[in-house]
Amino acid sequence: MTPNASTSSGPSRRSFLASTAVATAAVAGGMPLLAACGGADSGSREGTTSGKDAKDILPAFVAGSVVTPDIASKNGSAVGFTGKLDLAGLKTSVPKKLGKGGKVTIMAPFWGSPPKGDNAYYTAMNDLIGVDVAWQNQDGNTYDQKLGAVLASSDVPDVVVIPGWNMGGKIPSAITSKFADLGPYLSGDKVKEYPNLAAIPTDAWQRSIFGGKLRGLPMPASYVTNIVPYYRKDIFDEEGYDLPTSADEFVALAKDATNAKAKRWACGDMKWTAFNTFGVPSGQEKPLGWIEEGGKLVYRAELEQYLEALEWTRKLFAAGVVHPDFKLGKSQATDPSTKFAAGEFLIYNNDISSWYGLTAAQATQNPDFEIWGMDIFGHGGGDPTLYATQPANIFAFVNKKASEAVIRDTLAVANVTAAPYGTKEFMLTNYGVEGTHYSVEDGVPVKNDTGNNHVVNAYVMVASPAPTIAHPDFANVAKGQVEWQQRMGAFTRKTPFYGMQITEPSRLTSLSNDFEQLEDDIVRGHKKIGDMQQAVSDWKSKGGDKLRDWYQKILDENGPAAG
Repeated sequence: MTPNASTSSGPSRRSFLASTAVATAAVAGGMPLLAACGGADSGSREGTTSGKDAKDILPAFVAGSVVTPDIASKNGSAVGFTGKLDLAGLKTSVPKKLGKGGKVTIMAPFWGSPPKGDNAYYTAMNDLIGVDVAWQNQDGNTYDQKLGAVLASSDVPDVVVIPGWNMGGKIPSAITSKFADLGPYLSGDKVKEYPNLAAIPTDAWQRSIFGGKLRGLPMPASYVTNIVPYYRKDIFDEEGYDLPTSADEFVALAKDATNAKAKRWACGDMKWTAFNTFGVPSGQEKPLGWIEEGGKLVYRAELEQYLEALEWTRKLFAAGVVHPDFKLGKSQATDPSTKFAAGEFLIYNNDISSWYGLTAAQATQNPDFEIWGMDIFGHGGGDPTLYATQPANIFAFVNKKASEAVIRDTLAVANVTAAPYGTKEFMLTNYGVEGTHYSVEDGVPVKNDTGNNHVVNAYVMVASPAPTIAHPDFANVAKGQVEWQQRMGAFTRKTPFYGMQITEPSRLTSLSNDFEQLEDDIVRGHKKIGDMQQAVSDWKSKGGDKLRDWYQKILDENGPAAG
């Protein structure tokens, strides 16, 4: 866990690993809700939850008032904090222990070597909450395998954390059959017993309805795209480069900035930014890949702008302006940030958390280094058309067999871990114990080795606060991140299935699995645009049209997401 970094929703587990668990979420919205929709062969319970039924299930939203951010949320952005940290001024958001001293076992993914159960961080958290949490940490890289085995057994822990990227196969049906309905404890005004949970935005809770019941405790995420086109602002300023405002201007800049003999190239693989520039919805979360055009559902790969984005990215590779590592495909296996920091290329796209991560990493060894986020432009110039990501993608579930005492103790844990930035509970959850795990230097909390090894991947996975970005050591970065989200959020649309939990029919769910590899082959010149057109034709005939009809039925019965 990188000290002082924030999280955002991401295309994969890499985004989570690159971030700390200062969770990000969208502002609350009241839109139609669908829970675990599926056909007869989907492997999950059929049915929808919308309108009055949704209102009966969802927790009441009560905005937190304990701490006031320096930058308020706007257009789906995180809130921002730009001041130094005053430990003496930390607020208290949980005035009394809600835990009753019971034991709760929690299984969650962990990247790295898990600490021993009696470490000072776990002990301090359990003392604060009033619950004896026993962690069953599992290797995050192989978590899906362990998860499947555990859920297929009769020995399921009290609480199980399941990231969205691990919800393939039979996992969605296991969620509806193995985990408890939390509605009796959280729906409506009942959530007010847990004020920090009440402050979690509604659309994050919306994503937590599985099989018609409120089963998940969410880690919220901003719905603004998390993929930022970064550029070396220090080099741009030195060379006098202007920021591009169209796809053509980007190509012209890239050619001007590239000098292969001097081992400097303009950019990395810009495919993700190309999709945003040309107005293509995300392919990472399948329900969001569908949009409405002319009253008909259209999948992202059927869009003309999808092919245009691939062709534009292909031209960058063909023009020799992309760093050779990316042309060889190394960007998929190695971290390109080292060569970006060395100035070997000047522009690349990555998760929003990299803004702080790279700034902090280079601060001492390369003081002239300055990374900044380029605003996404429309391909022809002007404003872009961007599409929202999901408002939550990591959830904690409580065993259906758990007693009421265990459920309430779990909610006591979640109420502490969802505490907002600027509170004592947040500091302990995210930084551990002062002096043992971190020290404060000029208003900046800095973790030591013990903190970096122990205060990570655990309690933050149970539940998190609304989206927050705070870097007291680099306040300008926090301000830049939030303001970038606010500007891009102004151009962000919600697709018809935003915020919905949908399990596709099992026989149709893998239809587009090969598209990403084909995309990469096309932009690198190994395949042609015609190969993608043929792949889309095959997709339609092999079940894509049937999948469209399946989604259309959901839309006809429930209506699109509002906003």
